[in-house]
Amino acid sequence: MFSEQELAFLHTQPLARLATVAVTGQPDADAVGFAFENGRFYIGGYFLERTRKYKHIAAGQSKVSLLIDELRSLDPLEPRSIKLHGEAEILQLEEGFRGPGTYIVITPKVSWSSGIEGPAFQDGKPVIKKITWE
Repeated sequence: MFSEQELAFLHTQPLARLATVAVTGQPDADAVGFAFENGRFYIGGYFLERTRKYKHIAAGQSKVSLLIDELRSLDPLEPRSIKLHGEAEILQLEEGFRGPGTYIVITPKVSWSSGIEGPAFQDGKPVIKKITWE
């Protein structure tokens, strides 16, 4: 459901920030590598099973937030970003962007983008595009 510009942006970004929640309710965010394919985000990594993000999701805390952003310029201010809320699951994949192995797979539920299809600000107000995924 992303536009061509949003897809192009996603394919140029090497890092995202993934926020998960512990069973105690404590939020936690990590920088992660990712791929976006067939409407889902894939997060892999070395020793993924030892990470807090993996343990949170494995414990049933499947609600996550993912942020992919960059700051193209400070003067003039030109931020670009895609943020989403989604449901995460852990899957063993025969093929993945890091090869076969364990992945956190995120299905988006709602996403917001800014600064990708046009300016991030207009008339002093942020311009944000919201998508509710089916």
